[in-house]
Amino acid sequence: MAETARAPRARTETSEQQLRRRRRAWSYLVLVGLSVFFLFPLVFMFVSSLKPDGQLLSDIGGWRAFLPVGDISLHNYGAVFDRVPVGRFLLNSLFVTVAIVGLGLVVNSMAGFALSRMRWRGRGLVTSVVIATLIVPFETIAVPLVYWVAHLPILFLQDGTLVWDTGWLDGYQVQIVPFVANAFSIFLFSQYFSTIPTSLDEAARIDGAGWFTIYRRIVVPLSGPAFATVAILTFLPAWNQYLWPTMVVQDEKLRPVMVGMQYFFQDNPAWGEVMAYTSMITLPVLVVFLAFQRSFVSSVAASGVKG
Repeated sequence: MAETARAPRARTETSEQQLRRRRRAWSYLVLVGLSVFFLFPLVFMFVSSLKPDGQLLSDIGGWRAFLPVGDISLHNYGAVFDRVPVGRFLLNSLFVTVAIVGLGLVVNSMAGFALSRMRWRGRGLVTSVVIATLIVPFETIAVPLVYWVAHLPILFLQDGTLVWDTGWLDGYQVQIVPFVANAFSIFLFSQYFSTIPTSLDEAARIDGAGWFTIYRRIVVPLSGPAFATVAILTFLPAWNQYLWPTMVVQDEKLRPVMVGMQYFFQDNPAWGEVMAYTSMITLPVLVVFLAFQRSFVSSVAASGVKG
């Protein structure tokens, strides 16, 4: 009788396991299909960068546009270096982006710490103002911001002497400073920090630790995913800046990579070179995201995007 009773139960468990495996297989198929769909533009860009213009245009509209077939070479990449100073543009973008990300992580995390962990009068009002600025597009303040940066004082070295002057235009500082503080980064840090138990702060305060020590020794080590997420979300717009550098930077030696795109459309566009250039400036973004994707996903899942 016992063996007879176990048989239906074993068959039921087996059917449930098979059902779970089928659902998991369908989920994987759907995810793979979506991944392939979203990868099509990148594949097209990389493959097209290897083709001459004639073949590139003739392949559009068919599957050959996504396949490295035909006259394949690296000629377009060499032509890019002949047309624009790619190395200089890449170094400029790298310096500006790293500066914005590094300073932004410090400034925005400290602001988020003050809003989430400290109790002070007006904290709710400041939080509301920070969140309200998220709805203001940058294009609406770009022109007034140009006026202000053009009248800001600057100290620089000239012939071994420190000289005061006015105007931040045509410099690295005008590409970095306006984008260090970011409302969304402050909000994300604040929401993530609020998930860390406040009992850790109280214990540290009893031991004589100040707020900066609590921030540096307790909160920051526990917030790796939040820092990785903010780094990615700050890196992308900083690397992709086009409108602002076009308005405030005229010196070719200081221009970032996105401004270099206009060099390819001054005469007859060479689409193979355009694809090669975009492939080169897209690669750093992919590397950064792949390096931090695990922390990015865990932070979004655990932080206050839900709040």
